[in-house]
Amino acid sequence: QAQLVESGGGLVQPGGSLKLSCVASGFSRDYWAIAWFRQAPGKERSGVAIINLNPEERIYAESVQGRFTISSDNAKKTVYLQMNDLRITDTGVYYCAAGWGGWQEHMYDTWGQGTQVTVSS
Repeated sequence: QAQLVESGGGLVQPGGSLKLSCVASGFSRDYWAIAWFRQAPGKERSGVAIINLNPEERIYAESVQGRFTISSDNAKKTVYLQMNDLRITDTGVYYCAAGWGGWQEHMYDTWGQGTQVTVSS
């Protein structure tokens, strides 16, 4: 059974950093992209970063461009999201998802359970 497990969330002060991990297991087919989405309190879930796997391409939401970096370690079947210069507006539950790419949630058919990121002073 395909599964994604996120980790690395926590409480951090504004300007701080966190690195999220998303470990994939049980996939019986290849997927084209892994994405990170987030859901802020009282808001809809939205895309943060995408890594297209073949060929490799990285895409970022404008709000995180220059601060967040998505990367992958194929040997470990893990995708990371390095988050620097965190802002209060980055607070939310972060989900990773596997699928076919793009910002639309229906393009992803496997989702993790989410990890909470709280940016607060």
